[in-house]
Amino acid sequence: MMSRLTVGNIFKVTVALLFFPFMPLLVLMIGVRRSNWKVILEGGLYVALVLAAVALPVNAAQFILSFFVVLGLIAVAGMRSYMLRDLWLHPRTRGPQVMPQSQPGTATTPPEDLSSALAWAAALAKRNRSRLPSEAYVSILETCQTLDAVIDAETRQPLGDPQFEYELSATVRDYLPSVLQSYVAIPPKMLETKQASGRTPNEELAEQLQLLAGQAETLHASRHRRTSAELTNTGNFLRERFGHRQGGFDFGIK
Repeated sequence: MMSRLTVGNIFKVTVALLFFPFMPLLVLMIGVRRSNWKVILEGGLYVALVLAAVALPVNAAQFILSFFVVLGLIAVAGMRSYMLRDLWLHPRTRGPQVMPQSQPGTATTPPEDLSSALAWAAALAKRNRSRLPSEAYVSILETCQTLDAVIDAETRQPLGDPQFEYELSATVRDYLPSVLQSYVAIPPKMLETKQASGRTPNEELAEQLQLLAGQAETLHASRHRRTSAELTNTGNFLRERFGHRQGGFDFGIK
C-alpha cells in the first residue's frame, strides 16, 4: 500500500494550514519546484488576482466584495493544492520490506522515473510468472504495453495537464506495483482461500487487474484523443489562414 502519512508530509500540511491565506502562493511554489509551467501560470494568476483584490477597495462595499473574492481564491487554491498533492506530498511504501522471490540487489520500490517504474513492475511480474495465474500474467503485460505507449507519447509531447500527469504517475508508480507486491507476498497455499470479502486472492487479483487495464485504456484514449483534437485545431487554423489561397499561386511546380 502507498501512504503519504510521513513526518515530512505532516509538517508540510501543517505549515500550509497555519498559513492558509498564502494558498495561492503554494500553488505557484509547487509549479516552480516541479518546473511545471501550467501550474506556475495558474499559481501566478491566483497571486495576481489576490493582490489586485487587496489593492482595489476604496470603500466599505468594495472592501467586503474584495474580502469574499480573496476568500474564494484561497479556497480554490487550497483545492488545487490537494489535487496536485502528488507533486509535493510524496508517498512511501508500507508493508514487508523484502518481497518473496526477489533477486539480490533488486529494489523493493519502483523508481521515480515513469518508464523505469513501469519496467520495474513488468520485471516483477516476469520474476513471479510461475506464481501468477496465466490470465493475470498476460493482463499485466498488456497493461504495461498500453501504459508504455502513453508514457512515450507524454515524453515526446507533454500535455501539461497536472490531473493527467497525476493519474498516469499514480497508476504506474503506485497502483500497479502495489497490486503485484501485495499478491506475491501472499503464501501460495492461501491463494484459493476465501478472505473476509468472500473472495480469494486470485479473484481479487483478477478484478484489480481488470480495473487497472481499464484505467490504462482510459489514459491511452484520453492522451490520443487530445492529440487528435490538437491536430484538428491546427488543420482548422491552416484552412482558415491559407485555404483561400489554394489555386491562387503558381510557382512553376508541375
